Amino acid sequence: MNTIVYHPDYYRIIERVSNGWLFKKGELFHTTLPFAVDMSDFELLYGISKQQVAVELCKINSGKAGYYLADLRNKKYYYCGTEPVEVKGKLLDLGIGREDPTIAIN
Repeated sequence: MNTIVYHPDYYRIIERVSNGWLFKKGELFHTTLPFAVDMSDFELLYGISKQQVAVELCKINSGKAGYYLADLRNKKYYYCGTEPVEVKGKLLDLGIGREDPTIAIN
């Protein structure tokens, strides 16, 4: 099952696997910046390296396998669970997004 998750650009989805951390590549669909930016350059954008993020993620849930969220802007980290759909649930818990993003809110 393919799970599509929409989230702010300062959040990153990261999966813990047996041999390390997989930083999921997202697709930017809207920006207000007047110039191109490499969205994978954490240090330029948020002042933190991928290695530093991995250290912080290890501190929660003992770095167990599964999906994690990193709020790079606010330096907050969350464990979501072992299934991709649980990432969407965690974002909803954090007040980000809605169950069906294709339905307009009046």
